[in-house]
Amino acid sequence: MISRSVTSAAPPRVGYKPAMHRTARVMALSLALAAPIVAAADPTPAKPTKGAKVVKPPAVLPKVGDALPLAGAPEWPTLSWMYEAPSTGDAGGKVIVHWFCGAKIAACTDDLARVIALRDIGRAYIVAYIAGGERDAKKLDPIRESEGVGRGTVAYGPNVATMMKQMGITGPASIVVDVDGKVAMVAIGGDATQLDARDQKVNALIGAIKEYTKSQDGPTTAKIGESFTLALKIQLASWLTYSKTSPSEFQLSVPKDIKCDKVALTGDQLKIDGNTLTAQVTCTATKGVYEARGTIRFGYESPGGGHGLGDDGTTWKFEIK
Repeated sequence: MISRSVTSAAPPRVGYKPAMHRTARVMALSLALAAPIVAAADPTPAKPTKGAKVVKPPAVLPKVGDALPLAGAPEWPTLSWMYEAPSTGDAGGKVIVHWFCGAKIAACTDDLARVIALRDIGRAYIVAYIAGGERDAKKLDPIRESEGVGRGTVAYGPNVATMMKQMGITGPASIVVDVDGKVAMVAIGGDATQLDARDQKVNALIGAIKEYTKSQDGPTTAKIGESFTLALKIQLASWLTYSKTSPSEFQLSVPKDIKCDKVALTGDQLKIDGNTLTAQVTCTATKGVYEARGTIRFGYESPGGGHGLGDDGTTWKFEIK
């Protein structure tokens, strides 16, 4: 019989802890250090208090060049309207006059007639803010119910009084906004000189309103038999859109020695990219000095549903040599 000797392991000492492998120690230390970093980088967001009231900052007067939406700046309070809230459809393509006044301000009564006159021009939209109750607002109402349908609206009530106090308005005040939504003038006070300046500014801005602008592209010289392009572009105002019911048309008149791929374009043959309408043809010609004439017709629509018709043209002069 073959005998085997068995060696028994010595019992562990009391309080003895096996040594940790070096790699395990490094990993454990890394995890311990990373734990607080992860917690700091991904905190649990605090839950908003249910029913908490959002407090807006005080209203301030805008400066010339600032953007001012039709409904007012974001910090302006919620207002009560005598008719309806300001209408984008009615105000599109118009100069906006934000007019502030109060029932107990004598100069407001004098300025009211001026504001009504601005309303009646037809290219101004009046948003009146009356510090007082509905009865006070009716006395200083520049819209005059059916007289000014689509030409403005009126706000009144304690929030108007609070807003005017925050802005430091104690008399008649106007914020004039151009068709691009930028503040063009801030007029404070009721003296005749200040009011005359405001009225002149509004009239000047109205006079500068254009539904569209045109531009052309073409050569001044080209080589015999070489293809060249004649293009006419219409840039529609930002508040307008091209009509889908009134098709666009382009007609080109050229001397007989000029040959073009087309002399008439309609419908999809004219390119529309946003508010830009482009009529473009490609031509060749024999030697000579030439003049070509292009005319274009197009329909457009306003936000309020109104329709308009554009009818314009241009002339190209060039030499082929």
